[in-house]
Amino acid sequence: MIIHQDDKELLTLFKESGKKEFAFTAIIKKYQEKLYWHIRRLVVVHDDANDVLQNMFIKVWNGLENFREDSQLYTWLYRIATNESLTFLDSRKRKFAESIDDDDDSGLSNQIKASEGFDAKKLEWKLNIAIQQLPTRQQLVFNLRYYDEMPYEEMSRILETSEGSLKASYHHAAKKIEEYILNH
Repeated sequence: MIIHQDDKELLTLFKESGKKEFAFTAIIKKYQEKLYWHIRRLVVVHDDANDVLQNMFIKVWNGLENFREDSQLYTWLYRIATNESLTFLDSRKRKFAESIDDDDDSGLSNQIKASEGFDAKKLEWKLNIAIQQLPTRQQLVFNLRYYDEMPYEEMSRILETSEGSLKASYHHAAKKIEEYILNH
């Protein structure tokens, strides 16, 4: 299967009778890995990231027929992945808030520390923990900019906010991460 097809070609194929599954599979193969890592950096746990990714692709399947192409397919997919990740994180926060057990070790920082191969002295682990200390919005902006090297203009379309706001969020996030790493 060719996954290097242009998004416009894939969208045209999706709308053709009998080629819907082929086109959708090509879209998945083209974007699955990037979207997985985007989601994984937000939800941290592999199984959770897979669940969110699957839910995201179900939403894409259900909505692709009506995709108006006001934005690029890539932007639309990232927006859905982001919204699904945030919905997942909100539901997890509500679930943990309802938990009576104060010794609950299910927080994301604790899940990182429990990961196989965790070494608190390694910078990559410190960075992961520092990112989890950020408010969700700053995590999202930092991850898109730092890991995905996404331009602010593209982020602005995905997150539907101004570039200035995103630059400020990134700056604040980077400062907080720097502080955390220097002090831990």
